[in-house]
Amino acid sequence: MTYLVSLFLLGLVLGLVAVASNPAPYFAALGLVVAAGVGCGVLVGHGGSFLSLVLFLIYLGGMLVVFAYSAALAAEPFPESWGDRSVLGYVVVYTVGVVLVAGLFWGGWYETSWVAVDEFKEFSVLRGDTSGVALMYSHGGGMLIACAWVLLLTLFVVLELTRGLSRGALRAV
Repeated sequence: MTYLVSLFLLGLVLGLVAVASNPAPYFAALGLVVAAGVGCGVLVGHGGSFLSLVLFLIYLGGMLVVFAYSAALAAEPFPESWGDRSVLGYVVVYTVGVVLVAGLFWGGWYETSWVAVDEFKEFSVLRGDTSGVALMYSHGGGMLIACAWVLLLTLFVVLELTRGLSRGALRAV
């Protein structure tokens, strides 16, 4: 399990480097989806299965809106990929930066970070993430509804801005 979580953490770093290099909106959105997926995999590895599922669905819903907006604004016939010279330079710089910062914090970080939520599962009646679910529904219900409303409103704004023919606001530019 430790190797799987380490693989997820490596995928998270590579996904964030892919987003930071930002070659084109299509590839940046792919990097964000990869980073969201492996980040939720890290949460599953530490015992938060329901929380990771909720975060993944909410994050991908928000990413759908951002991807639609960025793809509509920056539609390029030949987008830059990660193999192009300028983008590859950014990827190398960010990767070297991550390696240097990891070298600074290398000693002893792994000794206490592999504690899972269900460490003493023989002595507990409930899973570790069920208390978080109850807290999310009791105190976070209003915020969940507000966030869903904002995402829906943002979707309508993006659809209105990028509407076809000559009726959209951005088509006049």
